[in-house]
This record gives sequence, structure tokens and C-alpha cells, in this order.
Amino acid sequence: MTAPTAALRAPADARQVLRRCRELVRPTLVEAVDGLHPWVGEMAAYSFGWCEVGGIPAEASGGKGVRQALAVLGAEAAGAPGRAGVPAAVAVELVHAFSLLHDDIMDGDQVRRRRPTVWKAYGTGPAVLAGDALFALAVETLAFAPAGPGAVRQLSAALGDLVRGQADDLTFAARPWTGAERVRPEEYRAMAEGKTGALLGCAASLGALLGGAGPATVAALDRAGRHLGLAFQIVDDVLGIWGDPAVTGKPVHGDLRERKKTFPVLAALESGAPEGRRLAGLLEAEVGATERDEAPEVASASEPAELADLIEAAGGRAAASVEVGRHLAAVEEALADVLLEGPAVDELRSLLRFLARRDL
Repeated sequence: MTAPTAALRAPADARQVLRRCRELVRPTLVEAVDGLHPWVGEMAAYSFGWCEVGGIPAEASGGKGVRQALAVLGAEAAGAPGRAGVPAAVAVELVHAFSLLHDDIMDGDQVRRRRPTVWKAYGTGPAVLAGDALFALAVETLAFAPAGPGAVRQLSAALGDLVRGQADDLTFAARPWTGAERVRPEEYRAMAEGKTGALLGCAASLGALLGGAGPATVAALDRAGRHLGLAFQIVDDVLGIWGDPAVTGKPVHGDLRERKKTFPVLAALESGAPEGRRLAGLLEAEVGATERDEAPEVASASEPAELADLIEAAGGRAAASVEVGRHLAAVEEALADVLLEGPAVDELRSLLRFLARRDL
């Protein structure tokens, strides 16, 4: 899969933008986490990659800091200094960490960023407690920021969307692969906008809000972030099937082994192509075998490589590429709708393109 056009290739300084924003936000984020109960704070620091179990300092970076950067650039694009967006960056990063802690428990994921997840390292109950503490800290951080009440309302709305998206994602697993009750691509879009897009939109728009932007600018950045979230999630779906494990840190065909209903799979099933019908037949046959309580190797007999080939032949991978391009175009339209200021606008555009494209 390649970027929809050559123009979508990000400049080489996108990673520098991420680094600059992380360095601006990090001291305030660390200070906030240090205010937690020591044991809870250790789990939070572990989740960010700052320490190992027991509090021993770690070398891990703690991720790219995508949401932090969007908040800082949102403030700068509104004409304010980047530090005006730091409370938004901290709050959204805390909420993101909270959501990952709980997601890993719900999904049973044992590894994140090549380390045991928090629940695996500390236990399920402690991980839930750490997630709750991060959520409360995020609200407190915004409540004391300028424009705090409006910022808290905006964060709360994004959280509501995130919960709805996560609920949809969990219920998708129990729905059939074929028939009237199957998951449709449009349902997937709504799920991904909530689960992934809402918090990205919240980051950029909260930064703009704290930077003094008007309602139109705040709304436009929220739309841009939500479309970015959809593109970001679909790229993740593609990497989850065809990505290089050395780059993604995940096993090849990992999402297919778990039989996740990702966008390329759903698009292939909707295609009407013979390969799509073959794919549907294999997946439904596995469901039938599971319901008959047959051996696990019978219930999951289809090789992931075979399924990946069928998805690609049915147009699922190509449809994902088109979908990413469509949402990137929507990002540009949202940014063009309002007057934004300074070099941060170009940095914001390059960062959005880089995040949506990544290593495809």
C-alpha cells in the first residue's frame, strides 16, 4: 500500500516536530504524574515507558507523543505560544494512557511496546486503579487551565465518543461475518471515529481553545483530528495484516490470527468479488466449527496468509488505501475552512500527513 499521492509524503522534519512538542510537554506531564499516590504513580510511569516494575528508570521513549504534538500545534496555529496548549496536551495524554490501560485489560493484550502491559506486570485490579487515577488527573489538569470549564466539557464529549467507539468495537467481535447482522464498513467508520478520532480531534481543538481560538477554528481542528483518526486507524489495520514486524513490533498477520473485523477485511467482504465470497465462507465455517465445539485447530483452520491473499485479491487493501486518501483530503478541507497562523500550520499539516501515512 502506498500513499494516495506523492504530495502526501511528509517532510523529513515531522519527527523533529514530535520531539519538540514532547520536550515542551514532558516536564508538566511528569510533574502531574508525580503528584499521584507513589504506587499508582509508578504504574502510570511504567505505562509511559519511563520506568520498569519497581520504579527503576527506563530508556523507553513512551511513544511518539502524537496527541501532545497536536495540542501544542493547535495552540500555535491559533496564534498563541505552544506552552498555552500544554495543559491540553497533558490532559489528553493522560486520557490516552488511561484508555490504553483499560483497552489492554478488555482485549487481553499482554504486550505493548515490546513490554508486558500494566495489567500483566502489576495485576488487573491495580491496572484498573491506575487508569482511573489517570482519568481523574486529566480532568483536574484541565479544570485549573484557562477556559477550564469549556475545556472540561470538550474533553468529556470526546470521552463519550471514545466509550461509544470502544463499545462498538467490542460488540463487533460477536457479530457474524455474513448476513444482515454483519458489520458494515460505515459502522466501522463510526466506531473508528469514536475510538481513535475523537481523542485526536480533542487534542488539536483543545490546544486551539486554550490558545484563544474562536469556535469555528476549534470545530475545524476537531474535524481534522477526527478524520486523521480514521486514516490512522485504517493504516493500523493494514499494518496489522501486511506490516513488517521489524517496523510494527507486531507479528505478521497478527490481526488475522485474532480474526479482527478490520477495514480491509470488511471492505473485501463487501466487494462482491469471488475472493470475497471465498473469504466469507472460510470465516463462517470457522464460526460453525467453534459453535460445534470442535478442536481449536479445526475451528481456526484457515491460514492467515491465505486469508490475507484473499483480502488483497478482493480489493480490501486497495479500498483501505482509497479510504486513507479520502480522509486525508477531508483533513485538508477542514484546515482550509479557517484562518490559521504562522509556521505551526505547515508543521501541523506535515505532521497529520506523516501520522496517517507512516510506513506504508
